[in-house]
Amino acid sequence: MNSREQRVSVFLIAANRLFREALARVLRTKGDFHIIDACAPEPGLQQRIDASRPRVVLLEGDRASEPDLRFVRELLQETPDLRIVLIGMAELTFLDAVRAGVCGYVLQDAAAMDVVTAVRAASQDEAFCPPKLCLSLFRSYARQAIRMPSARMRVDLGLTRREQQLLPMIAQGMTNKEIATELNLCEQTVKNHIHRMLQRVGASDRLEAVELVRVQGIYID
Repeated sequence: MNSREQRVSVFLIAANRLFREALARVLRTKGDFHIIDACAPEPGLQQRIDASRPRVVLLEGDRASEPDLRFVRELLQETPDLRIVLIGMAELTFLDAVRAGVCGYVLQDAAAMDVVTAVRAASQDEAFCPPKLCLSLFRSYARQAIRMPSARMRVDLGLTRREQQLLPMIAQGMTNKEIATELNLCEQTVKNHIHRMLQRVGASDRLEAVELVRVQGIYID
């Protein structure tokens, strides 16, 4: 792994010069990284990245702000196989960064070796995030699973989007009142939706509706 071609090409972007130079120095000492460029955010960056064709872009974000996330989306739209690691300041913006397309996220108070590990993982088509942020990622996915419509529920059972939302909540044992609060609906509206859903699936009660859907091989938990 001595030749430049065998090393991971990295384009480093950070506003603070001392931070940028220190991080570049750390990466160079590892032997398996080639720093193509290390610069501050400035006009024309996307063109420079396109021309240099790095494997990984390491970006220090300004609190993972919308301009940073827009820059990430634009880079990936132009070069889908690019791997982007974001050094962010706030845990609350972690999920926004994931949705934008980053495959690595490191908090700014992390150790230098965490950055090295994140860049190395990204170059190998792996993801990296601090362990304490993993839980928020799993919880976000679980919430989406509850709310996202299923094509099979729509095609096979004829359920509307709203009726699809009700099933996982019913399976969790939520009451009509709790469902109404969760979906910001009145309780009578929830009752009407459940009544129509029971008719569509041919069930006599809520629990039977859940079981009938599961019999169809549709996972709703």
